[in-house]
Amino acid sequence: MRETSLGWAKMRAWIAFGANLPSETGTPMETLQAALLALTAKGVEVKGLSQIYETPCFPAGAGPDYVNFAAEVMFDGPPEALLLVLHEIEAELGRVRKTRWAGRPIDLDLMAYADEVRPDARSVQAWIDLPLAEQTVRAPDQLILPHPRIQDRAFMLIPFADLAPDWRHPLLGQTVAEMLAARPESEKTEVKPMSGVEIRVN
Repeated sequence: MRETSLGWAKMRAWIAFGANLPSETGTPMETLQAALLALTAKGVEVKGLSQIYETPCFPAGAGPDYVNFAAEVMFDGPPEALLLVLHEIEAELGRVRKTRWAGRPIDLDLMAYADEVRPDARSVQAWIDLPLAEQTVRAPDQLILPHPRIQDRAFMLIPFADLAPDWRHPLLGQTVAEMLAARPESEKTEVKPMSGVEIRVN
């Protein structure tokens, strides 16, 4: 437990940003910029940003390529409160949760919050082990930490590795760098750094 008599101590967390459809704010890049500024406006301290990447839409053919990056932040509340902030930003920028894995104008995923596990190790492991066919139709109705798919997705691990290659998964026992090394080369090469673009914190 990270709560003290004065409240929660500031903790490191990592957020995955992604978008592949335009929003009322503008292009995916403009929407991601707006999301980052909204995060800081809501009192979340951004400590670092990964490179920006272009990633094929999953499943293949489901829409335009994604723009992805990750942010390392400091937050002084429970992870559930940070997730609420992310959902608020998504809603403000036009995210509507209808179809699983559909294209979206903004996607903010809480990948990890220090070494917190939510709601418990058994539940997280069950989501990690979920067959792919069920992943396409089932979504958790509560916060799952660490994010149950980070070890499976190069487009999450590559930006995460820019920021915290030595972060160790509390259940799998592997670092971000080790999980990334285990992904197929064909998958990793699909995640391409974007040149000539940048995201501002303020």
